Amino acid sequence: MPLSSRPARPRRLSACLLAAVTFIAAPAFAADGVFDEMRFGVTTSIASGDKQEDGVFPSFTLYFDPFGASGAADLGEKLLRPRVYTGAAVATSSNGVNQAYAGLSWTFDMTQRLFVEFGAGGTVHDGDLDNPNGDGPQLGCRVLFREYAATGVRLDEHWNVSATVEHASHANLCDGPNNGLTRAGLALGYKF
Repeated sequence: MPLSSRPARPRRLSACLLAAVTFIAAPAFAADGVFDEMRFGVTTSIASGDKQEDGVFPSFTLYFDPFGASGAADLGEKLLRPRVYTGAAVATSSNGVNQAYAGLSWTFDMTQRLFVEFGAGGTVHDGDLDNPNGDGPQLGCRVLFREYAATGVRLDEHWNVSATVEHASHANLCDGPNNGLTRAGLALGYKF
């Protein structure tokens, strides 16, 4: 049975199980100093027409700092020392797309409290590839490029809130439609 015509329930269940396992395991790894930050967010589609997804997309993202980004002193060092992130977003509607993603992230302080952040990487999804009768965006291939931008404020030394916008598409590198996924939302972060 093609993935685009599968019932929504099994893929939602597997995405929820992945999110639950990640949520449970995160505190144990954080205690060992493995994680730099974790974020809980929610986004919604800002696309229109056939590219629109209904519902909201709760997400969980983990950030790692293997290159010492937090110790970068100037712009050159910040560019050469990104953080690494991985996460997942779960769809809450039948035409929504679940994603698992990973990539590199760069954070730039505007003031002591305000920051901007940019990230680039890839995502694997369970959305419709090329069914013209499907409900929601047609994405062309299973693996997509993913970029995001965020602006945020640090509430204290650990907690932050950010507004995000993200986009995923195949950049016309594979056959088929390329509607892409475009979402915006908010995230609450905890830096260890």
